[in-house]
Amino acid sequence: MRFLTDRKRAVGMGSAREGTHHHWAHLVSSILLQVLLPLFVITFACAFGGTHDEVLAHFARPFPLIVTLLTLVVGMLHLMREVHEAIEDYMHGPAEKLAIIATQGFTYTVIAVGVFALIRLAV
Repeated sequence: MRFLTDRKRAVGMGSAREGTHHHWAHLVSSILLQVLLPLFVITFACAFGGTHDEVLAHFARPFPLIVTLLTLVVGMLHLMREVHEAIEDYMHGPAEKLAIIATQGFTYTVIAVGVFALIRLAV
Protein backbone atom coordinates (compact mmCIF):
# COMPACT_ATOMS: atom_id res chain seq x y z
CA MET A 1 0.00 0.00 0.00
CA ARG A 2 1.35 3.39 -0.98
CA PHE A 3 1.06 6.33 1.34
CA LEU A 4 1.13 9.59 -0.57
CA THR A 5 1.30 12.95 1.06
CA ASP A 6 -0.51 15.92 -0.44
CA ARG A 7 2.79 17.25 -1.72
CA LYS A 8 3.68 13.98 -3.47
CA ARG A 9 0.26 13.89 -5.15
CA ALA A 10 0.71 17.46 -6.39
CA VAL A 11 4.20 17.01 -7.87
CA GLY A 12 3.96 17.45 -11.60
CA MET A 13 0.45 18.85 -11.36
CA GLY A 14 1.23 22.30 -10.08
CA SER A 15 1.45 25.62 -11.77
CA ALA A 16 3.13 25.64 -15.16
CA ARG A 17 3.90 29.32 -14.61
CA GLU A 18 2.45 30.28 -17.98
CA GLY A 19 -1.24 30.76 -17.25
CA THR A 20 -1.01 34.55 -16.98
CA HIS A 21 0.86 34.83 -20.27
CA HIS A 22 -1.68 32.55 -21.96
CA HIS A 23 -4.57 34.61 -20.56
CA TRP A 24 -3.06 37.91 -21.70
CA ALA A 25 -2.31 36.54 -25.15
CA HIS A 26 -5.95 35.47 -25.48
CA LEU A 27 -7.19 38.80 -24.20
CA VAL A 28 -5.02 40.84 -26.57
CA SER A 29 -5.85 38.70 -29.60
CA SER A 30 -9.56 38.85 -28.75
CA ILE A 31 -9.49 42.64 -28.55
CA LEU A 32 -7.52 42.87 -31.79
CA LEU A 33 -10.01 40.58 -33.53
CA GLN A 34 -12.92 42.73 -32.33
CA VAL A 35 -11.35 45.63 -34.22
CA LEU A 36 -9.95 43.72 -37.19
CA LEU A 37 -12.95 41.56 -38.12
CA PRO A 38 -15.35 44.46 -38.86
CA LEU A 39 -12.58 46.21 -40.80
CA PHE A 40 -11.92 43.01 -42.75
CA VAL A 41 -15.62 42.55 -43.54
CA ILE A 42 -15.82 46.14 -44.78
CA THR A 43 -12.69 45.86 -46.94
CA PHE A 44 -13.81 42.48 -48.30
CA ALA A 45 -17.29 43.83 -49.06
CA CYS A 46 -15.76 46.71 -51.02
CA ALA A 47 -13.95 44.23 -53.27
CA PHE A 48 -16.81 41.73 -53.50
CA GLY A 49 -18.49 41.54 -56.89
CA GLY A 50 -15.72 43.33 -58.75
CA THR A 51 -13.86 42.04 -61.73
CA HIS A 52 -10.54 40.28 -61.33
CA ASP A 53 -8.60 43.45 -62.15
CA GLU A 54 -10.66 45.53 -59.72
CA VAL A 55 -10.05 43.04 -56.89
CA LEU A 56 -6.32 43.01 -57.66
CA ALA A 57 -6.26 46.81 -57.62
CA HIS A 58 -8.24 46.89 -54.36
CA PHE A 59 -5.89 44.54 -52.51
CA ALA A 60 -2.82 46.23 -53.99
CA ARG A 61 -3.63 49.26 -51.85
CA PRO A 62 -1.93 49.24 -48.43
CA PHE A 63 -4.96 49.49 -46.10
CA PRO A 64 -6.95 46.47 -47.36
CA LEU A 65 -3.75 44.42 -47.62
CA ILE A 66 -2.61 45.22 -44.08
CA VAL A 67 -6.07 44.65 -42.59
CA THR A 68 -6.34 41.28 -44.35
CA LEU A 69 -2.84 40.21 -43.31
CA LEU A 70 -3.38 41.20 -39.69
CA THR A 71 -6.78 39.47 -39.58
CA LEU A 72 -5.28 36.29 -41.00
CA VAL A 73 -2.29 36.19 -38.65
CA VAL A 74 -4.10 37.24 -35.45
CA GLY A 75 -7.10 35.04 -36.20
CA MET A 76 -5.01 31.93 -36.87
CA LEU A 77 -2.85 32.45 -33.76
CA HIS A 78 -5.98 32.93 -31.66
CA LEU A 79 -7.45 29.75 -33.15
CA MET A 80 -4.23 27.87 -32.42
CA ARG A 81 -4.31 28.93 -28.76
CA GLU A 82 -7.94 27.86 -28.44
CA VAL A 83 -7.32 24.45 -30.00
CA HIS A 84 -4.19 24.03 -27.88
CA GLU A 85 -6.26 24.64 -24.76
CA ALA A 86 -8.90 22.10 -25.83
CA ILE A 87 -6.21 19.52 -26.59
CA GLU A 88 -4.63 20.04 -23.17
CA ASP A 89 -8.01 19.57 -21.50
CA TYR A 90 -9.17 16.44 -23.31
CA MET A 91 -6.08 14.57 -24.53
CA HIS A 92 -3.15 13.13 -22.60
CA GLY A 93 0.12 11.38 -23.27
CA PRO A 94 1.82 11.11 -26.66
CA ALA A 95 -1.43 11.79 -28.52
CA GLU A 96 -1.61 15.20 -26.85
CA LYS A 97 1.89 16.13 -27.93
CA LEU A 98 1.33 14.93 -31.49
CA ALA A 99 -1.96 16.82 -31.73
CA ILE A 100 -0.33 20.03 -30.49
CA ILE A 101 2.53 19.65 -32.98
CA ALA A 102 0.05 18.99 -35.81
CA THR A 103 -2.07 21.98 -34.81
CA GLN A 104 0.93 24.30 -34.70
CA GLY A 105 2.21 22.99 -38.02
CA PHE A 106 -1.18 23.48 -39.63
CA THR A 107 -1.55 26.99 -38.21
CA TYR A 108 1.85 28.21 -39.32
CA THR A 109 1.39 26.61 -42.74
CA VAL A 110 -1.92 28.43 -43.24
CA ILE A 111 -0.32 31.70 -42.13
CA ALA A 112 2.64 31.25 -44.49
CA VAL A 113 0.45 30.30 -47.46
CA GLY A 114 -1.97 33.16 -46.75
CA VAL A 115 0.77 35.76 -46.43
CA PHE A 116 2.43 34.49 -49.61
CA ALA A 117 -0.89 34.58 -51.49
CA LEU A 118 -1.69 38.10 -50.33
CA ILE A 119 1.77 39.38 -51.24
CA ARG A 120 1.45 37.75 -54.68
CA LEU A 121 -1.98 39.35 -55.03
CA ALA A 122 -0.61 42.78 -54.14
CA VAL A 123 2.43 42.66 -56.41
